Amino acid sequence: MSYSQLRAFHFVALKGGFSRAAEAMHITQPAVSEQVRKLEQDYDVLLFNRERKQICLTRAGETLFLLTKQFFEIEQQIEEYISEARAEVDGQIRIIADSARHVTQILIEFRKRYPKVHVLLQSGNSEDVVDKLRSYDAEIGIMGGLTPGGDIETMDLGVTEIIAFAAQGVVPAETTRMRLVDLVQLPMVFREVGSKTREKIECEARRQGVVLAPVIEAEGREAMCEVVASGAGIGFISKAEFGNDPRLVKIVLEDVDLVMSETLAFLGQRKDVRIIRAFTEVAGECLKRQKKI
Repeated sequence: MSYSQLRAFHFVALKGGFSRAAEAMHITQPAVSEQVRKLEQDYDVLLFNRERKQICLTRAGETLFLLTKQFFEIEQQIEEYISEARAEVDGQIRIIADSARHVTQILIEFRKRYPKVHVLLQSGNSEDVVDKLRSYDAEIGIMGGLTPGGDIETMDLGVTEIIAFAAQGVVPAETTRMRLVDLVQLPMVFREVGSKTREKIECEARRQGVVLAPVIEAEGREAMCEVVASGAGIGFISKAEFGNDPRLVKIVLEDVDLVMSETLAFLGQRKDVRIIRAFTEVAGECLKRQKKI
């Protein structure tokens, strides 16, 4: 197996085609095709399915692509290490967050310090965050506090209680506190499976012997809030995410002690990737300042 074979395979998988890979590598398409063909032939493994001028990775190809992502990222780290004293941080950082509220201040500070870095912010629940980090499809994750495994390193962003909320008029105006059992007769609006908030509410309901059956499941926090604001039912959210929407009223849960700890996460083996290290350093400084206030 040669470096050029791996590099050709990696760029074809990354760019989604032989022509685009050749353009990115500044070589001819036949040269790229030949390197990939030799790699498949030498190891008797099919890495791409080729149908009607379209290609897609086989299962073996997907596994190898994850490894080449790691391989070429380490190569980039070596280059960055050698030239770090004179180079300026640029490029792109991909962040996946269960709520952007938990990262906005850090982002402001990060952009001030590194204006040449393009930030791509995606939404997803806690399961999505872990999956994206492990597949190298995101550098930073923001999620409800959990310990997803020894390969994930975390920074604590703080703790906030979980509350119920509803649209104006769904519950009596004087209602500011309710028990879980009081909610049984009301329609429930839940986040999708994989949401840490939903998981905590469901675990507590089971502990109390209370059945909370959602009538609507919404993908993402913003979608869930909009459904609740329409008057469709009761939702659950961390207090820090509740915001100031005049359409909504906050309901404290009386008989529970449920809190959500928000966490900044990244893959431990990637902690020395320059852009990840830069982001976590800024995050650490922001958290220190918040603690002093």
